[in-house]
Amino acid sequence: MIDLSLSPSDRAPSADDPLLTSFRTQFDQLRMLGQSTSPAALLPLLATQTRTVTGLAAGATATTRSAAFLLASRFAEFTGWMAQEAGDSGAALQWTGEAADLARAGGDPHLGSYGLVRRALVTLYDGDAASTITLARLAQSGGLPPRIRGLAAQREAQGHALVGDERACLRSLDRARTLLTGDSAHDEAGPTIGTTHVSDPAAMTTGWCLYDLGRPKAAAELLDRECGRLPSHALRTRTRYGFRRSLAHAASGEVEHACTIAGELLGMMPAVPSATVNSDVRRLARELSRSRSSWPVRDLQPALAQVLTPSQG
Repeated sequence: MIDLSLSPSDRAPSADDPLLTSFRTQFDQLRMLGQSTSPAALLPLLATQTRTVTGLAAGATATTRSAAFLLASRFAEFTGWMAQEAGDSGAALQWTGEAADLARAGGDPHLGSYGLVRRALVTLYDGDAASTITLARLAQSGGLPPRIRGLAAQREAQGHALVGDERACLRSLDRARTLLTGDSAHDEAGPTIGTTHVSDPAAMTTGWCLYDLGRPKAAAELLDRECGRLPSHALRTRTRYGFRRSLAHAASGEVEHACTIAGELLGMMPAVPSATVNSDVRRLARELSRSRSSWPVRDLQPALAQVLTPSQG
């Protein structure tokens, strides 16, 4: 737990001090760097920055104290995401909890509810649909900002998709689309909560869910369109949704095309290793094993094995 009663720093920021602006710029840069860098490499820096900004907040004047605590909370939340990407779910949940504490200290009671959405992502990748749905529903109360409720509705949809409940899944996706595209969806102060690289999160999540609902062809068509809209520099986001796209094509019988997609993505994985993405890589390997006599599958096997069984050095 981060100590919110730290002694004042030697140089507490004032209302017109550029220090907080500098840290906000650093946050944006680190978030972008997270798209092309190993999470393990970023974690020490993110932890240090979180505690540094927390210290500044504790010693800040009243006019900037809240803003500093809120920025520290976003550093902590992003640190939790990188911890999950590095395969440490325990640390991810701890950082998510600290982010909520920091946000409350800054006067924002809502980030704790987004923490429920983040916790639901951990249970989603654990295959625990019931917990995913329960946590996501808790983050959809009417008093919360529309973006948080929209992201929570998406997560609920993914939970329903895991158990094959198409009606509940599509209903949640409709709710998410309404919340995320409304006029007030982007009224939040500070850095955007959730993904910043997916132009239509509800559409992308629909493609994600359709695969789990046993509709791989529809999933592939939607993911083809949405993945084509991702920025080229967002390697982590491209691998996350790209492997789901490859998986959908493989399950649709388009094995050669699935291998072509996966081959490009596997080349990115050394730069952006991801414990969460690896779950779909494993599923893809199992799906392709049904066509192991196919030459595209045989050619892809060494690269798949390298990602799934990294060196222990």
